[in-house]
Amino acid sequence: MKIGIVCYPTFGGSGVVATELGIELSKRGHEVHFITYKQPVRLELLGSHVHFHEVTVPEYPLFHYQPYELALTSKLVDMVKLHKIEVLHVHYAIPHAYAAYMAKKMLQEEGIYLPIVTTLHGTDITLVGSHPFYKTAVTFSINKSDAVTSVSESLKKDTLRLFDIKNDIHVVTNFIDIAKHTPHFTDCQRDLLASEDEKIITHISNFRKVKRIPDVIKVFYNIQKEMPAKLMMVGEGPEKEPAEQLCAQLGIEDKVVFFGNSHEIDRILC
Repeated sequence: MKIGIVCYPTFGGSGVVATELGIELSKRGHEVHFITYKQPVRLELLGSHVHFHEVTVPEYPLFHYQPYELALTSKLVDMVKLHKIEVLHVHYAIPHAYAAYMAKKMLQEEGIYLPIVTTLHGTDITLVGSHPFYKTAVTFSINKSDAVTSVSESLKKDTLRLFDIKNDIHVVTNFIDIAKHTPHFTDCQRDLLASEDEKIITHISNFRKVKRIPDVIKVFYNIQKEMPAKLMMVGEGPEKEPAEQLCAQLGIEDKVVFFGNSHEIDRILC
């Protein structure tokens, strides 16, 4: 099949899952087209089965906020027609499901049918989508999708509780590539991170408030009082600097390593 994938191209979980899913689909012979404002961070291989199409938003002084949804909708219409895309899989309700629906209606005018699969990932529903300002549009977009999936049972329950959803929501859980995280990793240089007697605890996120970074550090503070341990903090975001300050206050800065964003998650976790 020819599949279009719309996602945020950043280090966040939704973009990573969308990219890994697209790569796996391409390995099975499908032609996958990523459509977003920059190349996804996990998308290193472009070729005959994997394509990237950049959404550009022209700068125009009249607009205080440049209309990304409009640019995305137009790009989706163009790419579907040019590459004969058969199905669109959009990750994150805002604004991707909304833009996809608009593209679908435009294509319908030209006799082209484009089914839309919307995957809900978390914050797009529990924090952003439930805001009164967005609620109507998000409800509409989910109900107008041809299929809806969520990455966990709890997110499905939250969505049904927060919105008036008429569509079925199928739970397709987040996944991990077992081949990348085998216990038989041949080049696992553990001694670079910690000594043999130290336990290693790892936290990976985009360091926003919802990730509860201070709690991670306080829990680790109690752990390291009971046993030798090191904490690996992987990611970037507004909570990173306060986290470093908290480590200094607790006197554990020598036991916590801040990596920033990393493409080598498998090496860190091994």
